[in-house]
Amino acid sequence: MRGQKTAIITDSGTDVPEAFVRSHGIRVVPLNISYSNGDHYRAGVDISEKDIVDRLDVEVPTTSLPSPEAILGAFEQARDEGCDSAVFVGISSGLSATCDTARLVASHVEGIRTAVVDTLSIGVAAGMVVMAVAEMLEEGLAFEQTIAAAERLVERTKVFFCVKDLTWLHKGGRIDQMTYRLGSMLNVKPIIWCDEEGHYRTYKKARGWDRALDQLVRCLKPFARQEQEVRVAVACTSACDCFDAMDERIGRELDNVCEMIHSHISAALVVHTGPELVGLGIQPDWHALA
Repeated sequence: MRGQKTAIITDSGTDVPEAFVRSHGIRVVPLNISYSNGDHYRAGVDISEKDIVDRLDVEVPTTSLPSPEAILGAFEQARDEGCDSAVFVGISSGLSATCDTARLVASHVEGIRTAVVDTLSIGVAAGMVVMAVAEMLEEGLAFEQTIAAAERLVERTKVFFCVKDLTWLHKGGRIDQMTYRLGSMLNVKPIIWCDEEGHYRTYKKARGWDRALDQLVRCLKPFARQEQEVRVAVACTSACDCFDAMDERIGRELDNVCEMIHSHISAALVVHTGPELVGLGIQPDWHALA
């Protein structure tokens, strides 16, 4: 972590790009994936996106948050390695109890300052908050200043995604029966986002996959207009590897993008969305908020 004494801990649902995790020393606590036969895996460690997709026709597994022991272990390891502070940046408390568990655990860790940032988002947009926190600390912001800036940044970091097949959102209880039946029959693709409270909501709808991808990019425009410069992230499953095409669409619609980020979708998220998903995240340059 380049000489810093603050550890950054996150869960695997934030989809921080692997290269960034390695180069910035991010500590990732994996979400858990379980099958009815008793098989249990740590997402991204013991099981990959491809492994899950290969078994989806047979069974949709369940997911669960990291255990309190795993989160505690990450905090204690940071302390034992000489860090004097640690921040846990997790996926939305509106979708998972991970952040609430991390707060409870952090309050009992001795010998190290702790903080928890609830991104109120998921996937690569949550990962963008993790990345910003790492950059803030590396540029010398104090721990308290970084946490305050990160919480302001959360309010202006947005995620949008769409899927080709609604089956998995329906099986996971993310959309109701009527939405699933009408959407499948009429080829309507909902654009999902996380609202201000971190819950899944339908933001827009489009008919057909190509139109959905165009609409997905247009969803960024009102948020981009509010900022001088923005970072935009593209996340795709392996079956929807369309980074170049999405970059081109974004370039046509937005003229104030200062950085593009690419990331794949984590194993745990594929459980709920299925094998064909494209997501976008948008975030202002954090320097304006620090």
